[in-house]
Amino acid sequence: MANAPVDPTALAASLRPHGESVMLPQAAYTDPAVLAWERRNFFAGTWTCLGRAEELAAGTTHFATTVGDIGVLLTFSDKPRAFANTCRHRGHELLPQGDSSERRAVVCPYHGWSYDLDGAVKAAPRMGDTFDPSPYGLTELPTEVWQGWLFVNALGTAPPFSEHVGGLEDLVAPYRPEALTLKARHSYDVASNWKTIVENYHECYHCPLIHPELCKVSPPTSGDNWNLPGAWVGGLMDLRPDAETMSLDGKSHGIPLPGVDPRTVNYVGLFPNLLISLHPDYVMTHRLEPRTPRLTAIECSWYFPAEVDDPSYAVDFWDITNREDWSACESVQRGADSPHFRPGPLAPAEDAVYQWVTMLARGYLGKSLTQ
Repeated sequence: MANAPVDPTALAASLRPHGESVMLPQAAYTDPAVLAWERRNFFAGTWTCLGRAEELAAGTTHFATTVGDIGVLLTFSDKPRAFANTCRHRGHELLPQGDSSERRAVVCPYHGWSYDLDGAVKAAPRMGDTFDPSPYGLTELPTEVWQGWLFVNALGTAPPFSEHVGGLEDLVAPYRPEALTLKARHSYDVASNWKTIVENYHECYHCPLIHPELCKVSPPTSGDNWNLPGAWVGGLMDLRPDAETMSLDGKSHGIPLPGVDPRTVNYVGLFPNLLISLHPDYVMTHRLEPRTPRLTAIECSWYFPAEVDDPSYAVDFWDITNREDWSACESVQRGADSPHFRPGPLAPAEDAVYQWVTMLARGYLGKSLTQ
């Protein structure tokens, strides 16, 4: 892939050893050309999370979305599939972006070509008796359902998903998120670059100043970060001795998840857009979608055992914490827009941010995300 429109000399400064490096250059957070490159190469070109597979399939057989900058048609029959949202006759969109259908066939509205949900041509009207439709099935794109979430590689050129997820598999699997039930969801529009939001997520250097509620139940200097294979970053933090989970009073009003550490919370970010927070009694995710260099849509979801009736103890805590984070990220964005902005250094405790920044810098330079 072509290198990103980011100064390679500035990226070299971000790739220096931790303790000598600085953050990404200003263009990475403000330049529309950089975001356009990211949409094609980071979002369409790797494995983007579209949400929970069972939720996406509910009430539909197929619908149209965009992954990065590429139109994608998802179909649901024996399994989820993804196809280029492009008719093989003349290229017309099969469905407009955001539209869905419950029909058992995908029908192009231009000339009436139709396709089975597995992508094979079902009918090609008035093409003549000798026409063979078999070479003209929809262009299928790689998909993967992992821990209940659906991922799509819209370019079709990414390394295998197993390589992408790497060592994260063993950390997430004990929580069995695919067996948990969605109990709450909040949507936020944050006036900040998507990468700033991820950087904020991966450090608690800021916690003593802006998260008093969090610091009451989890020491901001606790825990450690992992350095395992895969295109992801993450670490864990401890709960205080009198806390059972992340809630305003530290108490859990849910059900402990069997087989997980009851004294830690794990915070992991799977590139490019899924943040997974693993608690002793629930799983929370943030799914990010950049809209502009300065605006990110965030879908925050809380998953619990089905028996839990009231998730508010966790939702209330994290809604407060989320909004504290969003305010900080928006201030960082305003600062990044200043003509006086210069990339700053990283504190020793910001080693997960260092991993994230160097992953991005390698990607901008056309190198592997997972090395």
